[in-house]
Amino acid sequence: MVDVPADLRLDAQLCFALHAASRATTAAYRAPLAELGLTYPQYLVLLALWEEDGQSVSALGTRLRLDSGTLSPLLKRMESAGLLERRRGHADERRVTVHLTATGAGLHERAPAVQRRVLEASGLDPQEMAELHRLARKVAAGPAAGTG
Repeated sequence: MVDVPADLRLDAQLCFALHAASRATTAAYRAPLAELGLTYPQYLVLLALWEEDGQSVSALGTRLRLDSGTLSPLLKRMESAGLLERRRGHADERRVTVHLTATGAGLHERAPAVQRRVLEASGLDPQEMAELHRLARKVAAGPAAGTG
C-alpha cells in the first residue's frame, strides 16, 4: 500500500464526486422514465424539443452536447417509437429538422412527476437542489468545458 496524501485520495477528488453524483442522478431517473417507456438520453431529447420543436439535428446535438454518431441512432430509435419525426429540408436536403409527434409532445404532461421523484430520491430540499444545479452549470460552463 502506498502512503497517499489526503488530497490524493479517491474520495477527496472532485472528479470522482461529480462522477458518482452523475451516476446516482441518472439512476434516479431510470424507474420513472421506464414507466414512460423512455431512456435517459431520450428524455433529454424530449426536454430540448419541448422547449423548441423543429430544431435542426446539428442544433439539437450542440444543445445536448452529443456528437452525430451518438445522436443519429438515438433519434432513429425515437422516430421508430413514434416520439418524433425527422424531416429533410426542401431547399437543402442536407438540413434535417426534428419534430415532436403528438405522442412525444403528450409526454410533456407527465414530466413533472419524473422531476418530483428525482428530487425525492436525491435527498435534497428544493433550495439545495437549486444550489447544486447552479454550481453544476457553473462547472460545466467553466474554462475547462471547452477543452477536450
